[in-house]
Amino acid sequence: MALSDKELERYARHIILHEIGGAGQQRLKEARVLVIGAGGLGAPVLMYLAAAGVGTLGIIDDDVVSLSNLQRQIIHTTPRVGDRKTDSAAAMIGDINPHVTVETWPERLTADNAIDIMGRYDLVADGCDNFATRFLVSDACYLVEKTLVSAAVGQFDGQVATFKPHETLPDGTPYPSYRCLHEETPPEGSVLSCAEVGIIGAITGIIGSIQAMEIIKEITNVGETLAGRILMYDALAARSYTAKLNWRADNPLTGRHPTITDLSGHL
Repeated sequence: MALSDKELERYARHIILHEIGGAGQQRLKEARVLVIGAGGLGAPVLMYLAAAGVGTLGIIDDDVVSLSNLQRQIIHTTPRVGDRKTDSAAAMIGDINPHVTVETWPERLTADNAIDIMGRYDLVADGCDNFATRFLVSDACYLVEKTLVSAAVGQFDGQVATFKPHETLPDGTPYPSYRCLHEETPPEGSVLSCAEVGIIGAITGIIGSIQAMEIIKEITNVGETLAGRILMYDALAARSYTAKLNWRADNPLTGRHPTITDLSGHL
């Protein structure tokens, strides 16, 4: 469907960019992106993708808005405390851009529903807050051949990486997967949550905005992808750097002798 006059006005600053133009904006309109989690990372991702004109946004989250969320989860507001996060996020997206279709999944992502839900979208953005879900998302994305833009935050730092191990590099080797970075889920309790150690609210906005930018780049095919690289940001030092990730031939998902061929290993 062609862009309407209202959409041409709304996205005028995109369209005059040589790298985006009308064709790129049309690709954004036709894109379907699933966002895992409507929390600290999911909030800026959803808001910037909505503002950018991504045509369909899926949101999966089984939580409700609490007062302690509002320090960083900027898609939610005080009057919506107690509401489902999917409903609260959908309402804000509607205020930002009525041209965006929102599909809500007010449930937990599990091994039983991941393949079906992710298979409906072109690209997945992971903004979850635990390793078990990150591994589930990564494995499922590979199995349904969807590009994954993943992010994580700590107290004052964060990271973003793009994973497309279903595709190959020019030399024929696969792009690295999340399991090339972390092979297995860390032992329970070994990594403390933000509820236990705290987190500065703005870090989720910084990292979530970078994540949204990488998603836009993937959709419009502009710039250099983060596939095969990881971007690290240290807010206290005001420093960032990018490191190369390599495919590991012994990784259990995409290695030469994979042992993960479905999601049965996930609880």
